[in-house]
Amino acid sequence: MRKLTNIFFVFLFLGLISCRDKNEMAASTDPVDNIEALWQIIDTRYCYVEEKGCDWNAIHDEYVEKASQIEAGHDLELFDLCAAMLDSLHDGHVNLYSGFDRSYCSDWYDTYPANFNSSLQRMYLKNSRIAGGIEYCAVDNDSIGYMYYSSFNNSFSESSLGWIFSILQPCKGLIIDVRNNGGGDLSYAYLLAAPFFREDQTIGYWQHKTGPGHHDFSDMQPLTEEASLTKLKWDKPVVVLCNRRTYSAANMFVNIMRYAPNATLIGGRSGGGGGMPMSYDLPIGWMVRFSSVRMYDRDKKDIENGIVPDVEVTQTSTDQDDLIEAAIALINTK
Repeated sequence: MRKLTNIFFVFLFLGLISCRDKNEMAASTDPVDNIEALWQIIDTRYCYVEEKGCDWNAIHDEYVEKASQIEAGHDLELFDLCAAMLDSLHDGHVNLYSGFDRSYCSDWYDTYPANFNSSLQRMYLKNSRIAGGIEYCAVDNDSIGYMYYSSFNNSFSESSLGWIFSILQPCKGLIIDVRNNGGGDLSYAYLLAAPFFREDQTIGYWQHKTGPGHHDFSDMQPLTEEASLTKLKWDKPVVVLCNRRTYSAANMFVNIMRYAPNATLIGGRSGGGGGMPMSYDLPIGWMVRFSSVRMYDRDKKDIENGIVPDVEVTQTSTDQDDLIEAAIALINTK
């Protein structure tokens, strides 16, 4: 049986806080009551209020005034107002859920190069196979392995990963593409990264909110990548492709791989989403989701705003995937 280390306790803790938190606020459909409640929840429980660079107190006054002009029962109008207030945080982990809609902020990636063209990328996957949610094949005349993992919500096992590695074993290098991967189950990030480590390494830190103040946090606790998560090992060069829409658990995978021997990150800055989410109810019955746990890299720098790759490449060609080609060229030089 694998030893229990701090990472499993982290998963346990994160699983607990990600559950829906039933508050004791009185039920109300009044727009001002709900804007006040939403503002208060974010102010006291969200872990990045000051880091987002907005004047949260001024936002309170602005949106309470706007809410006072909405009549009770105009739920669509109220929902849009609440969503607009949350969008001031520019955070993809901050969402509002109702029975008729879900809010989502996209401006944290809209102003960045896409660095991903699915039509061009599919040219490299003509003879691909799929194992446990990971699509894979060999490229560059079958000399380099290529794995595309579109979502960390797609499950895979050590066994399916073993099949991929055994089939790609003749290759002289491996490309792992997590572009446009919006995250999912964090445990898969650790399992996918484990074959590239020969020994346990501290790859970051975490801390959680402990009180209503903007600076009320627990002490930092280490995050460890455990090489013993799998017996599979890959000692040849590996390149990880990322872009701005590499987010949440995928962002953590990129962070882990920066510390793997023989690994290189290529593409654009990842999307971030370093915080771990929890959810809370509004008086009207809607649910707001937001980050309450902060994640850091090994140097204790927050990864909420993304990770800069080792080699920055921007997609400009119309007939090839420039990031895949850059990864092939790098592996061929090694």
